[in-house]
Amino acid sequence: MASDTRPGTPDPVATGRHLLTWWRGSLRARVITSTVLLGSLLAILLGSLLYQQVSRGLVEQAIDSAERDASQQVANAQQAFDSTDRRDDSGLRGLAEEQIQSMSGPSAEDGRRVHLLPALGNDSGVVERMATGVAAEDIPVSLQEAIAADPANQQVLVTPVSLGEGQDRATAVVVGSRVSLLRAGPYDLVLVYPLLREQETLDLVRQLFLLGGLGLVALVVGLALLATRMVTRPVEEVAKASQEVAQGHLDERLPVVGNDEIAQLATSFNTMADSIQHQIRELRSLSQLQQRFVSDVSHELRTPLTTMRMAGDVLHASREDFTAPVARSAELLDQEMDRFEDLLAELLEISRFDSGAVTVERHEEDILPTVRAAVQGVETLAAKVGTLLRLHLPDERVEVCMDGRRISRILRNLLTNAVEHGEGRPVDVTVACTPQVVAVSVRDHGIGLTEEQRHQVFDRFWRADPARTRTTGGTGLGLAIAVEDARVHGGWLQVGSEPGRGACLRLVLPRTHTYVIAEEPPPVPADRDLDGRATDGVVPPVVLALATREDD
Repeated sequence: MASDTRPGTPDPVATGRHLLTWWRGSLRARVITSTVLLGSLLAILLGSLLYQQVSRGLVEQAIDSAERDASQQVANAQQAFDSTDRRDDSGLRGLAEEQIQSMSGPSAEDGRRVHLLPALGNDSGVVERMATGVAAEDIPVSLQEAIAADPANQQVLVTPVSLGEGQDRATAVVVGSRVSLLRAGPYDLVLVYPLLREQETLDLVRQLFLLGGLGLVALVVGLALLATRMVTRPVEEVAKASQEVAQGHLDERLPVVGNDEIAQLATSFNTMADSIQHQIRELRSLSQLQQRFVSDVSHELRTPLTTMRMAGDVLHASREDFTAPVARSAELLDQEMDRFEDLLAELLEISRFDSGAVTVERHEEDILPTVRAAVQGVETLAAKVGTLLRLHLPDERVEVCMDGRRISRILRNLLTNAVEHGEGRPVDVTVACTPQVVAVSVRDHGIGLTEEQRHQVFDRFWRADPARTRTTGGTGLGLAIAVEDARVHGGWLQVGSEPGRGACLRLVLPRTHTYVIAEEPPPVPADRDLDGRATDGVVPPVVLALATREDD
């Protein structure tokens, strides 16, 4: 069900998520809120306990005082009833009224209230029910029943009573006793003691507890702020320094003040930063030496390689004049010289990538002729192993701003690997495009790759199966160079594969130098039915995936 939120009205769900995110992302907020909640809970529990103790003490004190006063008042009233010389009904009623008035409090708002009513079973009717400041319905029947069951003792009850018209009900101590009137029989004398002063005292105590609780919470908040500032501020400094180090600012250090735990943390961080900086410097120096070594060795080998190539060509051209073993040696020498030249060229290219000296000459050109030329370049190898190369190209031109030499090298590497690992099965080459992106997929149906192999397929000098017989005798640098070539074009080289179901390598390039593929394209499907090939006029899934990513 959609929430009914009007424009300009804050969404409570979004606000709650924002607060939760803020709370989770701030150590100071968690410490302060937790401390405030625990402090408030402690203040509430402590205040409630103390308030109950004070309330119980005041009530017990009021009951004790009411019992003593009621005992004295009942004794005086009984003595007056016993010593009176009034024997007629009107005289007895006047005497009872005088006693009730004398026992009442000094004012209607304060003091005791008196109620005289016939005992249960007394139907004489000589003296009727009399009361001052208390209603008859406020005297519970249970009190009269208790007096009737034990007339010799006082019966005490704490209950709410009405203090008069227009006033709220108040808690009072009700004390009932048995008195006897001449000719009238037994009567219940009930004295009501409203706990007004005690209620005022409790109200004052409640206000003091509330103010004290608020003060305690404020004190806890202040202490929490001070404590968190003392603890989280150094932690924030460490976090900030760690971010600076992670971004490459290896000279970032923390000030060391004192010798406490925070100072030990700062010292440990500085020691760690020094160690990381030293190791990174060593690694950079080693990497530079390695790159220089590879570059120098590669350059130095070109001169002797040229001489060896010339001599090898002479021997290879004259192999028919040699004996069979020597002729075979000349052929092997020529083949190994080709591999040596390829390896040297790839090492030089890798060294250029490592040193950042790669230059890219991009031009607007149709990528389809480049794809066809790459396929023609591996047709001899494919025919040798019995592999059929199938092209799936669009009818119209696909203009791409690219370095044709590097893209051609990428495609040759992809096609060579597909033929080598295709087990003689067909290899499908598909070109799919959107207005912004072009994708070239090379799909074989051979042995495939495991998940671990997929993560290593672009590593330098890595081979899926070193023991496997290879037709071309590759160096293991082809796909590593292909990845770098795709990267300098602002593109991606991806692989999708499952063991026994072949592999699909996909080159994704922006068609213009102004368009940037900010995020990695969707994964390459490994299923045979989703390999990106256009069949029967159906739009390839690669195009759909790329178009969807662009719409997002």
